Amino acid sequence: MSEIEIKNVSKKYETKDGTVEALKNVSLSIEQGDIYGIIGMSGAGKSTLVRCMNFLEEPTEGQVLIKGRTLGSLSKKELRKQREDIGMIFQHFNLLMQKSVIDNVCFPLYIQGKKKKEARAKALELLEIVGLQDRAKAYPAQLSGGQKQRVAIARALASNPKILLCDEATSALDPQTTASILELLESINKRFGITIVIITHQMSVVREICTHVAIMKDGQVAEKGLVTEIFEHPKSEVARELINKDTGSDVDGTRKVTKEINNKKNLRIVFSESSAFEPVIANMILKFNEPVNILKANTKNVGGVAKGEMILGFREDNQKKEEMKQYLIEKGLEIEEVDNYVD
Repeated sequence: MSEIEIKNVSKKYETKDGTVEALKNVSLSIEQGDIYGIIGMSGAGKSTLVRCMNFLEEPTEGQVLIKGRTLGSLSKKELRKQREDIGMIFQHFNLLMQKSVIDNVCFPLYIQGKKKKEARAKALELLEIVGLQDRAKAYPAQLSGGQKQRVAIARALASNPKILLCDEATSALDPQTTASILELLESINKRFGITIVIITHQMSVVREICTHVAIMKDGQVAEKGLVTEIFEHPKSEVARELINKDTGSDVDGTRKVTKEINNKKNLRIVFSESSAFEPVIANMILKFNEPVNILKANTKNVGGVAKGEMILGFREDNQKKEEMKQYLIEKGLEIEEVDNYVD
């Protein structure tokens, strides 16, 4: 049984300009203990989807199941109880500015009816986990963005959730702070076995921490699967676009590469640490006496493993392309044809 199951979920909003379809027949299965990324451009529907997972937004059609329980069939009291198993953190932290750090973490415990002594003891434990036990008496205005998000994570953990939903939780942070927050989330996942769902528009976040990913566009899932597989063999245009943006290429550079890729016979090769111990491309050129053009190359951390990719351009009259492809395969490289790689 999946931890979270989304079945044919659609969400429509009525506006003065007509009906807006934020989600269109979305189906996903998220297993217990996964770190699952949901990524897309602005307006793709990803934040609406995550809010449907705890019924902050009620789907217009379809079902959301948590451990086999259909949220739509629960009474208001049962739904409130179910939500105790689902923590949530947000882009802008949503802390109570007039309360101290420890009181922010205690807040959900007080709502559950915990006594002050018990709540404060639990809150101090959680602040130690997130590395802020020495800032318990501080106020949010005295904290950095990363520290505020750590407080928000501690608060979300207060009710011992089985699921943690993160809606653009690192979007307001600088890259170094983002890395530290992702490291914290990964350690929480491993320590407590909490299922984590990360909503983001940054492919770098997905490849750093997520095991699985769903890529959204226009309210629909364009592609889903293991992060490593989608990185190595993206099938949808939006996945390719997000991966390409993750390289840091500027728009003009992307256009130049796109034009070259669309007008030549090319291969995309993906390599990891285990396949990067020799100059494979140089040796291939020497072996076959055929030139290749490296149109694009970069290396990334995908799930803690160094992964690199190259786009190789071949001459139109190259008669040895198939032999060269076989040579690359024998050297342990992942390859795919990328004629018309992007539009």
